[in-house]
Amino acid sequence: MTGVSSADEVPPRIEAENAPAAPPHAAVTTEPAKVVTPAAARAAKARRLKSLTIFAVVVWSALVFLAWSQPWFTLTAQGRAGDTLSVTVQGAVAAPALSALALAGLALAAALAIAGSIVRVVLGILEVVLGGSILASSIAAVSNPVLAGQSAVTTATGVAGSSSIQAIATTAGSALWPYLAIAAGALMVLTGILIVISVRRWPVSGRKYQPVQFAAADGRTVGSPAELFESDSDADDEATTAVDDGHGHGDSDPADAHTAGEAQPTADAGSGEDASAAAGADALPVAAADDDSANTAAVDSWDRLSRGQDPTA
Repeated sequence: MTGVSSADEVPPRIEAENAPAAPPHAAVTTEPAKVVTPAAARAAKARRLKSLTIFAVVVWSALVFLAWSQPWFTLTAQGRAGDTLSVTVQGAVAAPALSALALAGLALAAALAIAGSIVRVVLGILEVVLGGSILASSIAAVSNPVLAGQSAVTTATGVAGSSSIQAIATTAGSALWPYLAIAAGALMVLTGILIVISVRRWPVSGRKYQPVQFAAADGRTVGSPAELFESDSDADDEATTAVDDGHGHGDSDPADAHTAGEAQPTADAGSGEDASAAAGADALPVAAADDDSANTAAVDSWDRLSRGQDPTA
């Protein structure tokens, strides 16, 4: 029978004591929910409206440009040999003005991103004009495909002149691209109206694109330095007027009060000198009489000398 040594046996209680302690549960921290103020909600809505409107202008202009680059109509015309020719009319031929109008729409979208409120109204009206021009050009092409593709017919047959082309050419088919241009033009008109109506709800553009502003030390901002100096002079005039009004409504002038304050000790000091002044008042007539006698003696001595007599005799 094999014996088991006590060193190989570890009591369960000792194993439990030697086991590492379980880490304490980490404190669960919950972040407070962000409170969205009505002003912040309105600002976010205004930014979203601006972004979506500019994006819509870009999309409509891109669709017009895409439609312009695609084939619009298929015409059949009689050749000089009497055979029938199939002529494909591209959008660039049927409505050549669409490319310039689409590029103008893209440029308008870039200007909307940085323009001020007044300029945005002008750009909205311009968007309406662009959409109307696209509508007019596309509808004119759809209404008379032969007239819209007369340059392509002339190239294929050598026949020129509107009446001659309409006599030998007919419309064989029409694609969806001209109708896409019409839809994009209508959406551009609606977007321009939306810009004019909602421009006041858009956020203010960045200061980077605003006119130069001059700021004073107290935080005031003006458009020109002259206005800044004028406002400073007006403030000085108001301060001077306020000081003058304060002096006029007061009971006494501070300078008068200061003079009155100095007059009191002077009067007190003068009461001590009255006695000495009264004592010397009696001596004044005697001194004056002595001075008159001296002057008279001097005159007499001069008279004797002028007559040749000795004034010392």
